[in-house]
Amino acid sequence: MVDGSNMYQKQILCSLYLLALFSGFINADPVPVVLWHGMVFQQVVPASNFENTGDSCCNPLSMGSIKKLVEQQVGGGVYVKSLEIGSNVLQDTENGFLMNVNKQIDIVCDQLAKDSKLQQGYNALGFSQGGQFLRAVAQRCPTPPMLNLVSFGGQQQGVYGFPRCPGENETLCDLVRKLLNVGAYVSLVQAEYWHDPLNEAEYRNKSVFLADINQERTFNATYKTNLLKLKNLVLVMFGEDTMVDPKESEWFGFYVEGQAKALYNMTESKLYQQDLLGLKELNQSGRLTLLVSPTDHLQFTDAWFEANILRFLK
Repeated sequence: MVDGSNMYQKQILCSLYLLALFSGFINADPVPVVLWHGMVFQQVVPASNFENTGDSCCNPLSMGSIKKLVEQQVGGGVYVKSLEIGSNVLQDTENGFLMNVNKQIDIVCDQLAKDSKLQQGYNALGFSQGGQFLRAVAQRCPTPPMLNLVSFGGQQQGVYGFPRCPGENETLCDLVRKLLNVGAYVSLVQAEYWHDPLNEAEYRNKSVFLADINQERTFNATYKTNLLKLKNLVLVMFGEDTMVDPKESEWFGFYVEGQAKALYNMTESKLYQQDLLGLKELNQSGRLTLLVSPTDHLQFTDAWFEANILRFLK
């Protein structure tokens, strides 16, 4: 025989719990955050003078400080994973320059799939090249699910210039510049996101990464389907960017084909107008956000982050 009064009490307690949960009195664990650093870290020393160093997952002045910033502003003991490609910081830095990005993405997809703390979903913050690399993760590896993606200065349409090549090996940097400046797409350079507007056919045929994720050779319906699973795609452009050429690439803009002066914006691109990637649908549904930080590449304040980015992490 069932005790009616006990059952009634349980129903009341269950109802109160659900009410508290939906009212915000009982807080769920914050959504985990995944960070992917860029190739270069700009440190201000002193103000207005920049020191360029190769970046890594755990540089205390770059990703280390970003990790702390996210932990402080999101709160609740949020789990923050800063991606490391290699077995130590030195390897991670070198791999950011030299490892084929498709291999890097395979490694990251495997790391994310094996991380038990990410299985219910995560938010992603990509810095410089980490921005388009994480977009590739969203397109290629939908499990575990990426919920919101914020790209800080990511070169979404590539670059046509390599103004700085940090590091101690000046000979290698000079060689990279010379090869890229003549539009070379060779295995030595890998040309992951070099985009020559003077020879679009060569770019499409020889690009080892960007032309693929931007649907410029063949249409991959899965890429569009997966990107549309995002709750929000946030693109941050740095208004005074001296690193990315052109800076409009950070908003999917680029040089009009055949020259390197006039620019088109995202909505004028084939990628948007034919909605090959889902950008138009994201925009029309209010899930594409374009932000400007009025600073140089990867330079933003804690206050700017809190005012503009924090809402996508909660």
